[in-house]
Amino acid sequence: MADNNGKNLPNLRELDNIEVATILKARESWSMFSIMSEFVETTERLSTLHPAVTIFGSARIHPDHPDYIKCIDVSHRLSDAGFAVISGGGPGIMAAANRGAFEGKSPSVGLNIILPHEQKPNLWQNISIQYRHFFARKVGFVKYADAFVLFPGGFGTMDEMSEVLTLMQTQKIRRIPLILVGRTFWKGLLDWFQEQMVGNGLIGQDDLALMQVLDDPKEIVQAILDFYKARELAMTDEERQKMLYL
Repeated sequence: MADNNGKNLPNLRELDNIEVATILKARESWSMFSIMSEFVETTERLSTLHPAVTIFGSARIHPDHPDYIKCIDVSHRLSDAGFAVISGGGPGIMAAANRGAFEGKSPSVGLNIILPHEQKPNLWQNISIQYRHFFARKVGFVKYADAFVLFPGGFGTMDEMSEVLTLMQTQKIRRIPLILVGRTFWKGLLDWFQEQMVGNGLIGQDDLALMQVLDDPKEIVQAILDFYKARELAMTDEERQKMLYL
């Protein structure tokens, strides 16, 4: 098939080998059903989970690390304050987040991903969902969160941070607390945001206000509580409608 510029565009219907075309179409179709099933399970199991806080951070942080211990404290406080805690369900900061919530009063949720290494479900999950697709899992992290808490992490944590910031900046989701834990860890990145991204007009100065940096567990939880003293915890109809188009 050719377009208006005379370029040949690939089309399964025009493959000479009908058997190969059929196999390709069947494989893609079944993949779509797999994706749909993950979204359906996420909706069925999390849509009544409210309020909730999503915690991100490294899978490589060990239980004796100060950040692991601090994350347990933050998560436990959030759980006792009535917030379910959502994490990636694996080791490191994810395990600390689930552990603190599991020991608290509210549900501990793990959104697990199947990976070749590093990701093994931790033991502290009241609700556990398993994903093959990162993007379906990300929707679960974002759609059901009333705040985000980010501990130090690697590429995955940076990816999740960028995703959330982009969605809030573009108003695809409501603006809610995004708290970075670890002033020393985040300082270099925030300085780079200021100097390079704001300095070169790539983002606005106001965009940096989407984040706040806190280290004390009490202050982290209080910042989330204070935010919702000024507005309803429940989403407005307009905000709920936006979530349908993540």
